[in-house]
Amino acid sequence: MVKILVQVSKYVLLLIMIFFTVETFMVLKRKSDEARRRIMRNQIWLMILFNTVSYVIMYLQSEEPYMILMLICVIGYILVVQILYRIIYRKASLILLNTMCMILSVGLVMQSRLGIDNARKQFIIAAFATMVCFIIPVFVRRVRWVSKLTWLYGIVGILLLGAVLALGRVTGGANLNLNIGGISFQFSEFVKISVVLFMAGMLQKRTDFKQVVITTIVVAIHVGILALSADLGAALVYFVAYIVMVYVATRNPGYIALGLGGMAGACVVAYRRFEHVRIRVQVWKDPFSDYEGTGYQIIQALFGVCAGGWFGTGLFNGHPEMIPLAYEDFTFAAICEEFGIIFSICLILLCMGMYLLIVNIALRLDRPFYKLVAIGFGTEYAFQVFLTIGGTTKFIPMTGITLPLVSYGGSSLMCTIAMISIIQGLYIMRKDEDEELEEERRERIRRNRELQRQPQNRDQGFRPQQYRPEQPFRPEQQYEQQPYRPQGQSGQVRQDTGDLERKIEEQTKEDLALRNH
Repeated sequence: MVKILVQVSKYVLLLIMIFFTVETFMVLKRKSDEARRRIMRNQIWLMILFNTVSYVIMYLQSEEPYMILMLICVIGYILVVQILYRIIYRKASLILLNTMCMILSVGLVMQSRLGIDNARKQFIIAAFATMVCFIIPVFVRRVRWVSKLTWLYGIVGILLLGAVLALGRVTGGANLNLNIGGISFQFSEFVKISVVLFMAGMLQKRTDFKQVVITTIVVAIHVGILALSADLGAALVYFVAYIVMVYVATRNPGYIALGLGGMAGACVVAYRRFEHVRIRVQVWKDPFSDYEGTGYQIIQALFGVCAGGWFGTGLFNGHPEMIPLAYEDFTFAAICEEFGIIFSICLILLCMGMYLLIVNIALRLDRPFYKLVAIGFGTEYAFQVFLTIGGTTKFIPMTGITLPLVSYGGSSLMCTIAMISIIQGLYIMRKDEDEELEEERRERIRRNRELQRQPQNRDQGFRPQQYRPEQPFRPEQQYEQQPYRPQGQSGQVRQDTGDLERKIEEQTKEDLALRNH
């Protein structure tokens, strides 16, 4: 009976993932607020159903009581986060929140399958990070001097990376972690935030060649320290974010060409300088040349991807534990094995959907600093997903980067949740600006109606002056004297009033359209 339930459950989980992914993209096309709210409510139910089916099946397979406890905790987390966001941040992007919760749910289910202890730690870190990061959106809205701390971000990032280089622990040939009080921190994850804030601060007002050179030098110091620590995956993420942000700020494609040329040269130097880089390249070219040695990890990952087929083996019916570091670097391979390739494709689309949501928010922001921050965070997230999945499927050499919100890793998880919270703050700030513009429009209409009700205006007759958006709107100066027209005086006033309101409506719509573009 349990085997039948497992086989049925894998198709149920696949359908849930397909529906959720489709609705994530469909919500972008819905213009009605009610239609969007209905989709987002459906997504909450889909998330609850996904976790319920997954953990019940894993409990039946493993008879581990902690599976039921994890189910209660994960569903409680989803509901609490949804309720708090609706109470505290009513203007937040709920579709972005739902996407984050769904990707996190997939990660927690897979971590529970691979080891309940890791899943328990991952959940505690996620819950703690989410609660702490609840203050970030209001901080972004209220504190406007964050854009003035440019050099502080750069100095703090260099100091953190330098501390890891000097005092860190070597793992897998790279100096990645620093132990503080028995807790391991990967500071390169947190510096992903500070380096984007530094670049946005440098390029928010000036984009001349001198400013770009200064920015490049500081970012090069970050990347150089990571190269000395042999953390080349993080260095690559920083560098790609730098190229994209410089191009967005300057609109000069020459910087992209110089950046790509520099990256190619750096890759050649890294290949000759670091032995573990040469090993990874060799494994990427021909992993079967050393099947029982250096190629064993990637070969087992490829076997896992192929073993699941299109629909997967079902939870606890595969052997993802045979993949070394399946809970960290090769979590995507474990997902492919037990959930199937179609499910994994939906997961990729969901990750890209989150990236599109971030870019959509960035394009709607007016201030260069906030626009560059959103673009930088979105680029880091998307490129990290590309590096992880590309390395797992042997599309590119493995870099040792975790899959955000899915792979086990406290620093990566906290950093990703913090970045999404900052994006939420930017989205809320944008909504506030839209409401202020709408309020200004209503105030214009109200003032003009009051002026038109004044007796002297009715006696003298008037014609409203055409509104010009490039000039400040002054209702008391918008009317000019017109010759007296005795015929149909009251009807003419009503006609002029209607024309004025219609022109204000049309001009306001044009202003909103320009700001959205």
